[in-house]
Amino acid sequence: MFAVPLTADAELRPLNPWQAEEFLANLDRSRAHIAPWVAPSFVATDLDGARHVLQGYADRWARDDGGIWGIWCGGTLVGGVLLVSLNAARGVCEAGCWLEPAAEGRGLVTRAVTRLIDWVVDERGLHRVEWRTDARNARSIAVARRLGMRRDGVLRELLPGPEGRTDLEVWSVLAPEWRARRTSSAASG
Repeated sequence: MFAVPLTADAELRPLNPWQAEEFLANLDRSRAHIAPWVAPSFVATDLDGARHVLQGYADRWARDDGGIWGIWCGGTLVGGVLLVSLNAARGVCEAGCWLEPAAEGRGLVTRAVTRLIDWVVDERGLHRVEWRTDARNARSIAVARRLGMRRDGVLRELLPGPEGRTDLEVWSVLAPEWRARRTSSAASG
């Protein structure tokens, strides 16, 4: 119910607290792969923690300041996209993602984030979508580029880590740029 197709066998749909067991299984398959790039609080290690993460996003959705959606491939949760933040009054949000290694290379994240940006621009009327990523995360930067985002800048040594502080890159796309890119893609496709 409420699913958006991404490919013939993949779909995007809301990820809710009652799906904590499935979310934890996905995290278990992807933990080592995503841990360097996401907040430690996201990578739950037990069922209560997974439920807490999803409940936090459900609460954000209820407050209209964020949300989370899962990507299911062949009926299995393989990752997802999220609105880390959403400020309707300012017209700004931050999008993010995670994906287990076995699901990479199929364009699932790019398709899912495209649907998310379409929604925040067309339905919510937001003006700016941000993408913030560790400067070492080449896959995340590649997604930002595929989405037509521009690199706004670097927040130097913002993120603490086990190997020292690292830079955070800020990418964004503005609503007029998004609409123009979509129109251009439709005209050429």
